[in-house]
Amino acid sequence: MSRAEIKLKQPWINTALSDSVFILSPPFLSLLLVFIFPEQFKVTTTMPVEYWVLLVVFIDVAHVYSTLYRTYFNAGRLRKQHTLLTVVPLLCYVSGVMLYHVDGLLFWRVLAYLAVFHFIRQQYGFMRLYSRTENVTKIARFIDVVSIYAATLFPMLYWHFGESRNFNWFVADDFLYFPSKNLAALCGALYFVVILVYVAKEIWLLIKRQGFNIPRNMLILGTFLSWYFGIVYFNGDMAFTTLNVISHGIPYMALIWFFERKSYAQNAPRKSMLIRATFGKYGVLLFILILVLLAYIEEGLWDGFIWKEHADVFSIFSSLPKVIDVSMLTLLVPLLALPQSTHYVLDGFIWKLKSSEEK
Repeated sequence: MSRAEIKLKQPWINTALSDSVFILSPPFLSLLLVFIFPEQFKVTTTMPVEYWVLLVVFIDVAHVYSTLYRTYFNAGRLRKQHTLLTVVPLLCYVSGVMLYHVDGLLFWRVLAYLAVFHFIRQQYGFMRLYSRTENVTKIARFIDVVSIYAATLFPMLYWHFGESRNFNWFVADDFLYFPSKNLAALCGALYFVVILVYVAKEIWLLIKRQGFNIPRNMLILGTFLSWYFGIVYFNGDMAFTTLNVISHGIPYMALIWFFERKSYAQNAPRKSMLIRATFGKYGVLLFILILVLLAYIEEGLWDGFIWKEHADVFSIFSSLPKVIDVSMLTLLVPLLALPQSTHYVLDGFIWKLKSSEEK
């Protein structure tokens, strides 16, 4: 076998350029931004409104709605997965109301941990996609799995056991906090060992196979860097939000676009008018516009009914009455959070659909 034959064929999801720009580079670019402006990012507890709108509304909330293109906007999947797509939001809403009825903070706490699980599983999913063509031992695959979980779980454990953070996931105290220097140090030591083992494994594979999986290694490296610097190294809301949102939201939207664009190309005549317009020529602009519009409406309703913090941004919603009645909040807050909770749960199913359901 020739040297060229044993080299690994790079397992890009779409193309080398598009994967690199929209899936693999976001954590590196966001980290570069943080390092260029350390004073603005490192320990600040405030965020400029314009920057908040860009990150939270146009990326974080918008990426939630991109799930629609793989579920409710897709007539074929909606028909074949009708039960799943009906039951999940109903269960999410009922569960949310029950949790909020017990305690508002309990609702936000469960939603925050559900979000963390979703974020971690996304990185695992990308890792699996970028490992799909590799012919390696079970031990090598196991090291990859341990590494991607270490990259995400250690920062979360540090958040729980280490020094207090100047940021939160959704609301103050949504994560449990049990400060313990010993536990934090132990987790840090195990984290360092995992990194060493992963590097050793890659060197061994490189020598043995004379190949290097570029996208998988970029994905795992980007995950280590964005989660560590966003949560552990820096202690500011801007740094955390920048690294967390950009590294998660943009790759997710890109993945939806890549998969649904391919599905459209294979079955264009059978698609709805919305799908044909969205995934046709220049349709990416409509794709983004719809996501941004839905995100703006959702955040406007949150601000109008609940937060009352950005009236200048959501002026058309500023006349809405602030809801303070506990009974009304018990029904309203889980409803406003329903797109998020449904997105978190459905994401565990929509990437497991059989090829026959991709039509």
